[in-house]
Amino acid sequence: MIKVLKTNKKKRERLAEVINILREDYPEARIQLHYKNDFQLMVATILSAQCTDKRVNLVTKELFRKYPTVYDFSALSQESLEKEIFSTGYYKAKAKHIIAAARKLIDVFDGKVPGNIDDLLKVPGVGRKTANVLLGHLYDIPAIVVDTHVIKIMNRLGIMETKNAEIIERELMELIEEKDWVIFTHFMISHGRAICTARKPKCQQCRVLHLCPASKEFIMHR
Repeated sequence: MIKVLKTNKKKRERLAEVINILREDYPEARIQLHYKNDFQLMVATILSAQCTDKRVNLVTKELFRKYPTVYDFSALSQESLEKEIFSTGYYKAKAKHIIAAARKLIDVFDGKVPGNIDDLLKVPGVGRKTANVLLGHLYDIPAIVVDTHVIKIMNRLGIMETKNAEIIERELMELIEEKDWVIFTHFMISHGRAICTARKPKCQQCRVLHLCPASKEFIMHR
């Protein structure tokens, strides 16, 4: 069983050290989704649910060439959009949300992605994760995006003892300096893909090994 740190002071210290190490390991860490305007980022982020960024970028390359603006998407039929995004998975729900989101933005927000969490959460297909991606990358508003990599690594490091994304987001905001909120997620994603993988983490190659209580279990069972 992973030993969880008991005080926020110790959690802050461990996280600060982890961030400093990963900042050196992943100097190019940044959002991987390709986009040229605010609505394209919303579309790409919605498509990224249960799908790799690489696959999303392959799909959106042609999708955004055909339909570059929110107005183009608002005029699409669900059936036609489903065909375009089929390979991203959950294509029916994603198509429905994207078209509804485009129409909502046009009807209520003059075709622009709003820059505050309350309005973003009113847009179809936008949950807290998507909203925080948009706030951080469109408006430079500090926000922590909690995805599967963040959940996994925070639990392994003994920082969290929950998989509830909202709880983790709220607690991390108390533990991490605001200036690092946006980049923190990209460090977690980069590390989660390269080293701290879901099934067979490469603990012996991990530079935060000394800070990770979960590593003992993984190494012992090899």
